[in-house]
Amino acid sequence: MEHNDVGDQMDQSAALSEVVSVKGIIQDQHPVDFYALGVAGCIDRLAAPLRRAGVTVHWHTPHHGIEISSSAAALLYHVAQEAFSNTLNYAEASELTVRLNAVYHGIQLTITDDGNGFEIHAAPSGRRHGFGLLMMSIAVHDAGGTVDIDSEVGRGTSVRVTLPLD
Repeated sequence: MEHNDVGDQMDQSAALSEVVSVKGIIQDQHPVDFYALGVAGCIDRLAAPLRRAGVTVHWHTPHHGIEISSSAAALLYHVAQEAFSNTLNYAEASELTVRLNAVYHGIQLTITDDGNGFEIHAAPSGRRHGFGLLMMSIAVHDAGGTVDIDSEVGRGTSVRVTLPLD
């Protein structure tokens, strides 16, 4: 099953005014409620600043009703927050695709943009360059998951996180 916009299930005008970018970091001004919105709905709220910037957000969620722990949901939410913030601040993307899939004994979140991309192995150009991606990778690995980042200058970026459900 494919959904182009999970946000249709909620009031878009409320999401637009409650989710903002503060110093380059996308933040939801209200507490995250995974129970009411589900992980996909909470992640979709974070896309409001991207939509305001003209980025088209596509959703692919072929599996519904997967029960995941609150810690896994929170980690996926923070991964999306980092990836969305990077897309907003650096990518100059016109489209972003979010996939939330069940995989063998796990859950996988893939976020892909069609933006500028970057050279993954390039030396950092600034003090904070890549710090968010590094912290995200550490948190995912500490939870027993994996992170794959694929990017190429001029070809966009893809971040795929897989977390175990066991």
